[in-house]
Amino acid sequence: MSPPRLSDHAYAAIVDIIQSEDLEVGARLPSEARLAEMFGMSRAIVREALMRLASDGITEARRGAGSFVKSRPSDRLAAFVNSAELPTTLGSYEVRFVLEAEAARLAATRRTPQEMLRIEEGMALLREALLSSEPAHAEDMELHRRIADATGNPAFRFAFDALNPDIEKIMRAGVDISRSRPPEVIATMLREHDVIVDAIRAQDPEGAALAMRWHLWEGRRRLMP
Repeated sequence: MSPPRLSDHAYAAIVDIIQSEDLEVGARLPSEARLAEMFGMSRAIVREALMRLASDGITEARRGAGSFVKSRPSDRLAAFVNSAELPTTLGSYEVRFVLEAEAARLAATRRTPQEMLRIEEGMALLREALLSSEPAHAEDMELHRRIADATGNPAFRFAFDALNPDIEKIMRAGVDISRSRPPEVIATMLREHDVIVDAIRAQDPEGAALAMRWHLWEGRRRLMP
C-alpha cells in the first residue's frame, strides 16, 4: 500500500472533529479556510478531503454555506478501523462498485452449472453464519470470491484479493454493527445477497450488476449509525 497522502490526514482529522466534538447530523463543519489553518495544510488539500468525505457519504457541501455532517461513522466502526485507516478503507468501496458490479454482470453471463453450484453453496454457508453468533466475514468474502471466479477471468479474483485487508475490516465491522441493531438488519443483508445470487442464476447480467452495486451501497450505509 502507498503511504497516506496529506488529504488522507485531513480526511481523518475531520472525522476526528466530528467524533470528538460529537457533531450531530446537519451540523456545520468549520470553514475550509479554518480547517486548513487548524491542520497546517493548504485549502486545496482540505478541499480534496472534503470531496472524498462527501463521496463516502459522511459530509455534504451546500452551495454558499459550507460543508455539513451528513452521516456519522458508527462508534463501533472504530473497533475495526481507526481514523487514520478510514480514508483508505472506505475508499475501497469506490473500487468495489466498479469491480464487483462488473464481476456479477460477467458471472451472470458466463457462469457454468458447477460455478453456480459453488455460488449457491457459498450463499448457504453465509446464511448459516449470519444467523449464528459467528463472525461471518469469512463466509461473506468467500461468496464474493466465488462470484469473481465465475467471471472466468482470473484478474477479477486477483483484484478482489488485493483489496482483502480493507474488505475484511469492512465486513467484520458491518456484521458487528448490524448485529447490534434490530434483527431485520441481518435479514436485509441476506436478502441483498439472495438477489445477487438469484440474478446470476437467472443469467440476468444487468440485474446482477445492479443488485451487487445496491448491496455495496447499502453495506457502506450500514457503517453509519
